[in-house]
Amino acid sequence: MENAKDILDAACRAWSGWASVRTRRDKYKRFTYGDQWSYMVSDGDRYMTAAERAVAHGRRPMTNNMLRRLVKSVIGRYRYRRQDGEQLTGEAARVYAFNNLDEIDCRSLEEFLISGCTIQRVIRERRLMGHELWVDMVCPDRFFVNPIRDPRGWDAELVGMLHDWSLTETVIRLAGDDPGRAAAIRQIYGSMCSNPVLGDWCAGSDHIDSFLSAPPGRCRVIEVWTLEAVTRRRPRRKTAGAGATACDVSTMWRCRWLAPDGTVLASHVSRSPDGMHPFKFRFYPMIDGEVHSLVEDVIDQQIYINELISLIDHVVSCAAKGVLVFPVEEMAPGMTLEKVTEKWSSPDAVIPIRRGISKPEQITASGGSLAAKELLEIQMQMFEDVSGVTNVLMGRTASGRIGVEQYESQVRNALIAIADILDTFGNFIAARNSALV
Repeated sequence: MENAKDILDAACRAWSGWASVRTRRDKYKRFTYGDQWSYMVSDGDRYMTAAERAVAHGRRPMTNNMLRRLVKSVIGRYRYRRQDGEQLTGEAARVYAFNNLDEIDCRSLEEFLISGCTIQRVIRERRLMGHELWVDMVCPDRFFVNPIRDPRGWDAELVGMLHDWSLTETVIRLAGDDPGRAAAIRQIYGSMCSNPVLGDWCAGSDHIDSFLSAPPGRCRVIEVWTLEAVTRRRPRRKTAGAGATACDVSTMWRCRWLAPDGTVLASHVSRSPDGMHPFKFRFYPMIDGEVHSLVEDVIDQQIYINELISLIDHVVSCAAKGVLVFPVEEMAPGMTLEKVTEKWSSPDAVIPIRRGISKPEQITASGGSLAAKELLEIQMQMFEDVSGVTNVLMGRTASGRIGVEQYESQVRNALIAIADILDTFGNFIAARNSALV
């Protein structure tokens, strides 16, 4: 087997180049699914989690997950809109149904809203379940591409992903009917995959920390597609001072399956009808190569909403609520504070006191958290304004007296705010559907 260490190094550099996108994606994903107090903050001269700082200052970390509601609302609107979208026929419709792309696309949109990345792999290949045209959702942690600036991805020259397969699947998918290649693959991965640790593999998320290392019991296989120039010679009519042949230069995409040491496990040119690599992807908004998601736009509002809710809870818990101030010098003989407390809360009770100036008084704090509540309302409104996902877009309206035409007009106006991100995702789906043949 040949070695392609230079291509492996180029793929590693491409994967490392997207480290900041992966880091932000991990943060936004944790926030979206409710882990909103584990981010690091400074408290004086030391760092701690936001939850630890809140507890240190006597507050309870409380969460009002607006991000999850935002994401679910946009996905629900997308499911409603796609009913009137493109209807596939023939082989494309069969592949669409076989791969259950209704569900895959909604999960891809969820990823798109959280991280600003949506990636799918469309390829015809042999797998454990047979030879078919497969459409897979690709985790951004596993994907890599050279630095690109074109929103369509047309300036990609190196693209690929990381796979973690069992030894059996690695042999089936890469060795084909070649027993010599199968033996070589077993020799390369045998020491690391001889004792699969299925418990470690099944637990946890798909987060990738290393380009070369797989979880215990798995084979790390790096799929790398490179755009290569091909020179073809063709005969031409001889003329004075000219050679007998001419050269035509074209491009093609070549796939290499690499082991962590750079060994080429298998190699082939693109088998796609358009001659392209199998990855369909969109990054949003892809201005100067930068990626910024919808969740990123409102994450600061989410943090401040949680802080204000915790502050209001702290103020309310510390405020006086029906506290009885009873002057002990006014207490009649034979009375105790326990008896006073019992009678104070009983109807038609009589508490004897001595004649004096002071009288019992019950204190209840009022208005201690009004300023925080006003700030919370402002932040909630800002969350809707920044995201564009308002109550009317979620199927709710402030008034029951609103007419049907006026309500539909409000929905259309609300959709304008998220039309850009939904249409960008729609263009991605259209490009993907064109490959379902």
